[in-house]
Amino acid sequence: MDSKFIADRITELRLKKNVSEYQMSLDLGRNKTYIQSITSGRNLPKMNHFLDICDYLGVTPMEFFDDELHHIPLQQKANELLKQLDEEDLLAVISILNRLAAKHK
Repeated sequence: MDSKFIADRITELRLKKNVSEYQMSLDLGRNKTYIQSITSGRNLPKMNHFLDICDYLGVTPMEFFDDELHHIPLQQKANELLKQLDEEDLLAVISILNRLAAKHK
């Protein structure tokens, strides 16, 4: 695990909660760019701040680092957005996903 994992995981869970970096920073009692500085990779949270972040995002530290849960919030967000598309747009998305999947084989 590295700082990128932490940054990406905070972003995923924040999106699931549907809150901006700015609002999350303020809700945690930090300056308005606090979360952005973490998700950009410039800083890592102190342990007590990390525990506050987990609490805010509704996960335990163990759940935060669970690889099996890692992409679930983003997948849920994608599913919500896919439900809003018509058939033509869905076919376009499937084409893009097939191209991306082939690239990662």
